[in-house]
Amino acid sequence: MRDAYHEELDSIGEGLVEMARLVGSAIGRATTAILDSDLKLAETVIAGDQKVDDLQHELEARAIALLARQQPVATDLRIVVTSLRMSADLERSGDLAQHVAKLARLRFPERAVPQDLHATILEMGQLAQRLMAKAAEVIVTKDVDLALQLEQDDDAMDTLHRALFQHLMDDRWKHGIETAVDVTLLGRYYERFADHAVSVANRVVYLVTGEHADEIQPVTGVEGA
Repeated sequence: MRDAYHEELDSIGEGLVEMARLVGSAIGRATTAILDSDLKLAETVIAGDQKVDDLQHELEARAIALLARQQPVATDLRIVVTSLRMSADLERSGDLAQHVAKLARLRFPERAVPQDLHATILEMGQLAQRLMAKAAEVIVTKDVDLALQLEQDDDAMDTLHRALFQHLMDDRWKHGIETAVDVTLLGRYYERFADHAVSVANRVVYLVTGEHADEIQPVTGVEGA
């Protein structure tokens, strides 16, 4: 019975990794769709979000069944509850990728992103994908140090987000209000996507240590110095 129980716990973890990989791929493809005005690609991202939703529902059902049948305590309870929260973060990440793709579809055949912001949006999309890939790795490895690095990695997304707003507020902006709204939304989607990747990593820190990421102080200096 215990072997089957731990296999079920492991399978929940595998489902989380699959969700992370799906939403990471989705944000990468959505970025291509928005920059290239690729309607077909946008539609595949939009349709593909259903698989992420289905996975979340499946994981929730399995986790709740485990809680009911096994009544786990201590570490096992922390695994189940934290997994439920991670699945919610990942589902929301999928929604954000879908939002990017829907904006590409809405503006087709025009491009939602003006050429002078193409590089910034591309960099935001690539960074979002890398952050989620690292979050997936953290789920697999339970590497606390790697998990804590995501908070620092997210600083780069915040910098890009600020740069985007500075561009929008520039007196030389010439692309109109509609495009300004589109770009503002895109910046928010990428920033929130990155936040969810960090949240997933922070939940792994809690799962492993029982402490929240912001309670763990980095080691400085040499013991006894």
